[in-house]
Amino acid sequence: MSAIALTQILLNGLALGAAYALIALGFVIVLNAAGAVNFAQGELVMAGGFAAIALAPLIGEATALPGLFLLPLVMALMGLIGAGFAWIAYFPVHKRHQVAVFVSTIAAGLVLQHLANALFGAAPRAGPPLIAGDSLTIGALSISLQQIAVMICAAVLISGTGLFLGRTQTGRHMRAVAQDPEMAAAIGIRSKRMITLSFALAIALAGAAGLLLSNQFFVSPNDGGLFMLKAYIAVTIGGWGRLDGAVIGALLIGIFETLVAAFASYLVAEALLYALLLIMRTPGWLWASAPERWRSMPCSSQVITRCMC
Repeated sequence: MSAIALTQILLNGLALGAAYALIALGFVIVLNAAGAVNFAQGELVMAGGFAAIALAPLIGEATALPGLFLLPLVMALMGLIGAGFAWIAYFPVHKRHQVAVFVSTIAAGLVLQHLANALFGAAPRAGPPLIAGDSLTIGALSISLQQIAVMICAAVLISGTGLFLGRTQTGRHMRAVAQDPEMAAAIGIRSKRMITLSFALAIALAGAAGLLLSNQFFVSPNDGGLFMLKAYIAVTIGGWGRLDGAVIGALLIGIFETLVAAFASYLVAEALLYALLLIMRTPGWLWASAPERWRSMPCSSQVITRCMC
């Protein structure tokens, strides 16, 4: 295989992994804030893709940046859905056994899947392109403009999420609730409000991933399970509860998928990923799993102190 072909495969993998990183990042945000896995995360990615398809007529084909204009609309809509999701699927059952949250989120995901089937049909659909144009040629290398746009959008959203959680008062409140809910409540932070915001942020990121994936990789109502499993594998590779590890784990999965698909097939890549999940008995191949919530951020005492300032 030539260096040009290998470079093209790696770029494809980075674009795919960048979209996966948004899914995994949202997965970890909910995991750390609520202490539970949102098993509907994949279906919410699918919902974001179909939301982009449904909203595309509002933008029309005249603009050169259809998907980029749709991105904030899709994220806002999915953020509202995320806030409602917290009150429908999480808060009513969160004080029961943890299995109740798992069952509740799985049920919510099935509702989304069947609703998408009813509204859009079972056939895969293509979402709007992020930008107009096909490719950029540099010597013998042809780079898809869509892939460049996907990587840039994902990088901006991941960086923005990190800055929001690390530098804003609301972000510090969210982290304080995740790390020590009782102490956060003692200084007047409203835990339910912060957990609701965590769900909203996580599901807005899932919606963005759905839009980024829908144009080049299509979207169908049955895709949610695949997205969820890849987010789960990424988080397991990167360390359970680590934000940075989830992003890097997702990028590695995207590169792995495209490399194996180039030499064998996409089905072989999927099978190897699921086999990897079976043999990963200990989470955190890149880093140890976080013993406390949001370990990649400052410790709880530091967060609480800053919240009081």
